[in-house]
This record gives sequence, C-alpha cells and structure tokens, in this order.
Amino acid sequence: MQNESHQAESATNHVMQCMEIWGSSSAAHQNVSTPGLDTWVWSVPFEHADGGGDVHYVSLCGGGIITRFILADVSGHGATVAEIARSLRDLMRRYINRKTQSRLTKDLNKHFGELAKLRRFATAVVATYLNNRKELTLCNAGHPRPLWYRSATRTWHFVSSDAPENGRLTNLPLGIDDSAAYPQVRLKLDDGDLILIYTDALIEASNPDGVLLGEAGLHRLIETLDPHDPAKLAKSIINSLHQYRGERPADDDFTFLLLRHRGGERKRLTVGEKLDVYAKVFGLKNV
Repeated sequence: MQNESHQAESATNHVMQCMEIWGSSSAAHQNVSTPGLDTWVWSVPFEHADGGGDVHYVSLCGGGIITRFILADVSGHGATVAEIARSLRDLMRRYINRKTQSRLTKDLNKHFGELAKLRRFATAVVATYLNNRKELTLCNAGHPRPLWYRSATRTWHFVSSDAPENGRLTNLPLGIDDSAAYPQVRLKLDDGDLILIYTDALIEASNPDGVLLGEAGLHRLIETLDPHDPAKLAKSIINSLHQYRGERPADDDFTFLLLRHRGGERKRLTVGEKLDVYAKVFGLKNV
C-alpha cells in the first residue's frame, strides 16, 4: 500500500491540447486538465500486468470546448484488449469535433457486435462535456452507475438513465443487441461539482468475509470522505477500498475517473494554435 500512496501523492498533471486523445488500457495515474474540467485518472490492471480489460480515453476537440470520455470494461486481457483499445481510439478521433455522442455510442455497440463473435463484450460509460454550456451528457452501456456530487447541496447521487425508449431495450452492454438504445442524460454542472465514473472492481470489492461492497456501500464510503480537494479524495477512495479489502489487492482491473467542474470561459485560440489545429485535422505537415 505504501507504493500506491506514494504514487497518489506524485501524480503528474497533463494539460490537454486541441485535437489530442489521451488514454490506454495500461496503468495510469494522472491529473488531466481540459477547459472547464480537471480529471483524476487512476487505473491498475489486474496483478499489475502491462495492460488490462479496462480502457479509458479522454479527448479534446479542435475548438477547445468539447471534452469526451470513454471508460470501458472489456472482457478479456492481453492482445485482444489492446486491439480494442486502438479501435476505441480511432472512434474517438472520428467523433472528436461532434457535440452529440449518440452516433459514437451506436458505432461502439456495432463494433462490439462484431467482436461478440469472438465472445468479447464490454460495459461502458460515454460522456461529453460542453464547456460553453457547462453541461455533461452521459450514456451508460450496462456499466456501474456514475456518482454525482452536487456542491450546492453537498450530497452524492447515482446517475441513472433507465427510462425506456419507444419500447426498445436500453443501456445493454455493448455488443449484445444492435438495436439497443442508449438514452442520454444531461447534467448541468455547478462549479465544484464532481463526477465519479468507475469500473465494477470498486463495487465488487469484498472484505475478508467475502461481503461485496456494492453500490450502497460505495455510496456510504464516499459520503464519509472530504470532497473539497479532489486529489486527496482520489487517494482517499483508493485507501478506503484497500482497507475494506483487508489490505488485499483488487481481484480485477481497477479504474476510476474523478471529474471536477471548475467552469470558466471558453479558451480562445491564438492564430498559431488555430493553424496547428488545421494541420492536425487535414493532415498537413507545414502550414
């Protein structure tokens, strides 16, 4: 546990640039900043392998107003998951400048439908933040429900999107049914609001008696922690789960993204930055 605590204290900060995509299926512990948001990413593959089944990506659009997140829990490990991670990155690049995420989620489901022939499925949360609207849109594909801390009321709530859509099946894991619908939930964020997106290793953590933490247990746990310093909160989540497991390591890939909303105005690009964005979009070497 000493190593985990040391890593939590020494996490580096990465300020993302326009048209950048950051993430992988490998271990990560980093603070990633985009206009309006600070995000703490913590990911540890099972048994500290080079890569695991949890895949996380963050992207920033060319105009600096759209931040997009994908956190997926893919069945399997190793080379197959690495290939899926590359495919997810390609999809993120395709939709990096689009404000809506419905097409991205539909394409993700279709992509995993093809992988289902190889018995590969995934749960996922897809999220899009619009800095000019201070709005976060979430789609949930069979994944554990995110938690939302509302600074105005100082309370944590689970975010659900289980409403039926024209009688169609909704929120299924990716690759189960091509016709599944993924309703979007829109959250208007205040300054200081937090969003916790995580894989099932958090709620499936078991104590020495074999009792799973579960959603209710995670909610009770996080309510006891101080939300005002997200860096310390991320470390406290790790420490509290480690204590609940009786100091034992997690028995699955372990990943969470902790988002803090800090509002702010849209970043205005300089002429040089705009030219750099155009070069990336159109594949130009020199502009």
